[in-house]
Amino acid sequence: MAVITEYLHFSTQGNTDILDITSDVQFSLDKTKLKKGIVTISVIGSTGALTTCEFEPGLEKDLKEIFQKLIPKGNYHHDQAWGDGNGHSRLRASLVGPSLTIPFDKVKLILGTWQQIIFLDFDNRARKREIVLQFIGE
Repeated sequence: MAVITEYLHFSTQGNTDILDITSDVQFSLDKTKLKKGIVTISVIGSTGALTTCEFEPGLEKDLKEIFQKLIPKGNYHHDQAWGDGNGHSRLRASLVGPSLTIPFDKVKLILGTWQQIIFLDFDNRARKREIVLQFIGE
C-alpha cells in the first residue's frame, strides 16, 4: 500500500467562483502509477469547499443563487470580530465541507457520467488556492 501526496495550485475570482478540477485530479492520479485505491481531496483554507455535481452552466448558476438565498452576504458575527466581510464565505464553506474521498480503479476515478469534482471559492475576493490530494492505493 502506498500513500502519495500531490498539490494543486490555481487562482480564483472569489464570490462563489466554481472550478471543475476533475481532470487535474485524474492527471495527478495518472502520475502516481497507482492502479486502485482512494484519493482524499482537501482544501487548504476555510473559505473554499469541495463537492461533486454535473458541472454545466445552468447548475453553476443554480449553485450561486442557492448559496445567496441560504447564506447571503451580510453582517455576521465573524465580520464584526474581524472586519473582513467574509463571514458568509466561511459559513458557506462549512456547509459544503472542505474535503471528499473518491475511489479509483484501473487508474481511473470512479465517477458517474455526469459527475465532476468541483471546487467552490466562497471568499469575497480573488485568491491563490491550494488543494492537497492524498492517494492511498496499490
